[in-house]
Amino acid sequence: MPSGRATPWYRLLYVQVLIAVAIGIAVGALNPSLGTALQPLGDGFVKLVKMMIAPIIFCTVVHGVASMGDIRRLGRIGFKTLLYFEVVSTVALVIGLVVVNLLRPGVGFTPPGETFHAMGKALETTQGFVEKAHALKPAEFVLKMIPDTFLGGLVAGDILQVLFVSLLAAFAILSMGERGEPILTGVERASELFFGVMKILVKVAPIGAFGAMAFTVGSYGLGALGKLVNLMGGFYITAGLFVIVVLGGIAKLAGFSIFRFIATIKEELLLVLGTSSSETALPGIIEKTTRLGCSKSTAGLVIPTGYSFNLDGTNIYMSMAAIFLAQATNTPLDLPHQIGLLLVAMLTSKGASGVTGAGFITLAATLQAVPGIPIGSLAILLGIDRFMSECRALTNLVGNGVAALVVSRWEGEVTAEELKQAMA
Repeated sequence: MPSGRATPWYRLLYVQVLIAVAIGIAVGALNPSLGTALQPLGDGFVKLVKMMIAPIIFCTVVHGVASMGDIRRLGRIGFKTLLYFEVVSTVALVIGLVVVNLLRPGVGFTPPGETFHAMGKALETTQGFVEKAHALKPAEFVLKMIPDTFLGGLVAGDILQVLFVSLLAAFAILSMGERGEPILTGVERASELFFGVMKILVKVAPIGAFGAMAFTVGSYGLGALGKLVNLMGGFYITAGLFVIVVLGGIAKLAGFSIFRFIATIKEELLLVLGTSSSETALPGIIEKTTRLGCSKSTAGLVIPTGYSFNLDGTNIYMSMAAIFLAQATNTPLDLPHQIGLLLVAMLTSKGASGVTGAGFITLAATLQAVPGIPIGSLAILLGIDRFMSECRALTNLVGNGVAALVVSRWEGEVTAEELKQAMA
């Protein structure tokens, strides 16, 4: 083993991101106008990373599926993955529903007898999210998975379309037998190229995190959150307990510690914290789970799919936010209506990936199916959505990482002892 000296603490990426986030918060709080002006730094970094997401997913899924060489194994892993996603996602929705009914953070937001009225410019802003929500109907959702051209999904960066095309390409390579091996090798080399580019881009993560946090605090402030702090606090606590109790319990059954796993992916979590987007950490989480013992094929299938079908943080947010808005607008929702909301949310949450403002869009789609809650009440949440999205993204990332390790354990690719050693 090499005997080189340890890397100085100030050169560690996660330390740099953490320092940048702290400085960004300070700049935004002390000089809001300057903080707001720094928005391009955060937006620019997110755009740099997102331009690499589609090709990385394409190469990872194609290589992962095609290298399995066994359609039955692929079907088995796919079934286990989707079963896991549905069970855990439903648990997340139910937990959010229970907590918001117990805490009742929206009660007293408006005086009894009053309903939510238009809030001028804020209501106009939410209208765009409401319009986008109409595209999330089941038929449109299925059709949206099919790109206009083979490269359309890659160009648009739509994760569902990229997954669809990737699976088609992988099946085609599988059917070619030995003639497909040179193509598979080419895909693997291309994957190494794209991951190499990502390693270069991630070096500027502290700059992006600094700009994103300065803009967030400069735009919305730290002390102007009012009664919405109760909802935020409840959501953060609920998400934290979900990770520790639910995901922690699943991890324990699979033979590893959720806390050790979180420590292993701390760089990716801090990257998400700084950019408020779990997509920026997708290449890193695939690489980390592979290093922990997942096969490339399992990690390459489970994690990208999870970005569309396993959004635990988004699920908790949707159920809590919808009931909060019902409470805030004095809209009575009995148990049957809340169960109906839960069923609708199980469908709308599946379209939350690869869309700007996904949390708002899926929430709007859910509210469309719940009679009585004024759709314009979404404007209430505009000011804090950025802060809520941080927690959504962090929870989604941990959930997908745990899912990959659990499926890998089911497949016997890695033992509990090997996981413990890799995380030590």
